[in-house]
Amino acid sequence: MFKNLELLGALCAIWIYSFSILVFVTRLIDKPKLESTFGILSLLSGIPLGYLLITAPQHNREPLYYIQVGLMLVWIIIEIVIDYILKLNFRQNMRWVIPYVMLFFAGTGGMLGVASLAGTGWMVTAVVIFLLMAGLTFYQRAKTGK
Repeated sequence: MFKNLELLGALCAIWIYSFSILVFVTRLIDKPKLESTFGILSLLSGIPLGYLLITAPQHNREPLYYIQVGLMLVWIIIEIVIDYILKLNFRQNMRWVIPYVMLFFAGTGGMLGVASLAGTGWMVTAVVIFLLMAGLTFYQRAKTGK
């Protein structure tokens, strides 16, 4: 399988951040089909993240690693269920949005720790892209309400 699991974790983090940025940009330019495509591509990161979680015991990962990867996987599963299966229009309801956004940032923030295992260069790259994503998250929410 994948020989360098640390690199796989860093690539997953950058994949998630990059496609999240693309989702937010397509919301800003009102391209819902493209937004959905980028969203699905982002969610595909759940496959390698599942692999990382399953193989974690063999690599003596710390408990925090399980939390970091697990939170991202929980958010991905919830996103698939509410946005793609149930197709709920929940983003106008603050009772749903606040925990949803909290879980999103818990998962994506945790991925910074996962990326840092691949080394300083990957960590810095992930932090920069994460900060861009975070800023864009709030900007697009203010502009589009989504």
